[in-house]
Amino acid sequence: MLGISIILGLIGVICILDSRILGRLNLERPLITCTLVGLVLGDLPTGLAVGASLELISLGIVNIGAAAPPDMNMAAIITCAFAILTDATMETALALAVPIAVLGQMIGVLIRTLLANLTHVADRAIVQGKFKQAYQMHIVWGTLCYSLMYFIPIFLAVYAGTDMVQYIVSVIPAWFTDGLNLGSKLLTAYGIALLMSSMMNRELTVYFVLGFFMVGYLGLNITAIAIFAVIIAIILNGLKFRGTVLAASASGRTLDDSDPLEDDL
Repeated sequence: MLGISIILGLIGVICILDSRILGRLNLERPLITCTLVGLVLGDLPTGLAVGASLELISLGIVNIGAAAPPDMNMAAIITCAFAILTDATMETALALAVPIAVLGQMIGVLIRTLLANLTHVADRAIVQGKFKQAYQMHIVWGTLCYSLMYFIPIFLAVYAGTDMVQYIVSVIPAWFTDGLNLGSKLLTAYGIALLMSSMMNRELTVYFVLGFFMVGYLGLNITAIAIFAVIIAIILNGLKFRGTVLAASASGRTLDDSDPLEDDL
């Protein structure tokens, strides 16, 4: 179990470093991580089944700004390993995903708080001309903190058993859990505000207000809003390029003769 625990912990490290230092390889998804766990443990069908189920659960979880949602990726690795190693039913395995994801969320809030302080250390080092120290804060210590954030919980959970994870979740004081939950909600609101400040303008604000009132007064869920958004985008795109076609026809040109940058210019 020691070797398996180390390998699964390293899978978690690769998962958390995706989109941070490895680029965007889409490894940070439950379906991918569970598939890797299934390959390591020699039970690919179970890995795919657990990964697909957890992927459906986590489709609506989006990291916005500094927000730390329930960590379904950590939960996916531990849950999939539990399902394969103990021959547990799918329902039993999936029941563990939520408390493990909440525990991962708490760890994520603490680590991100530490990383925020490291950023200030790097800023002071840059002001002082200590560029190597600033580099180490971001590349070395930041990467190490993220790696340990995944490796240690996954290693302990697989090596000592998922009962330990459930015990840790049960003994965490309620005031501590409530504080972390409140902090994560504040970070979510702050993250949305940061995202909106970078993408909102006079033309896009009306669509945001439209979506807001459709949710508030029509009771539509996010999936319905996304469908309407795609339809509106297709309609507006068609109207835009229909004007381009009419202008090209009037001037005797075809779309093939037009400059692709002409609309931007």
